[in-house]
Amino acid sequence: MAVTVYGIKSCDTVRRARKWLAQHDVDHTFVDFRAVPVGRGRVDGWVAALGAKALRNTSGGAYRALPADKKTWSDERWAEAFAAEPMLVKRPVIERDGAAVMVGFRDVAAAERLLLS
Repeated sequence: MAVTVYGIKSCDTVRRARKWLAQHDVDHTFVDFRAVPVGRGRVDGWVAALGAKALRNTSGGAYRALPADKKTWSDERWAEAFAAEPMLVKRPVIERDGAAVMVGFRDVAAAERLLLS
C-alpha cells in the first residue's frame, strides 16, 4: 500500500495526520503542495473522487479573496482554481495507491477503515 499525504508543513491537521500514520506504522510520502505544485491532472482526480465541495478550504484567506460568484462555480472551475492556488484545498488530501481517499483528518474511524485495511 502506497500512501501519500498532500498539504503544507505548517498545517496542524497535516501534522496530526502524519503523526497518526507514524503511530500506526503506515509508511507514507509527504508532498508540500505549496512547494511542489500537484498539477491539474491530479487535482481533477481528487475532484472526481471526493467532489469539489469537500476539497474547499473555506477557512483560509485565499477562499475569502475569491469573487462572490464562487458559490456557483462548477467542479471544473473549482479544479482550475485548486490547481492554480493550492491554499484553496482543504488539508490534508490523502491518497492510497494513487487514488484520493480522504480530505481533512477529523474522522479517525474513517482513517482506520481507509488506511489500515
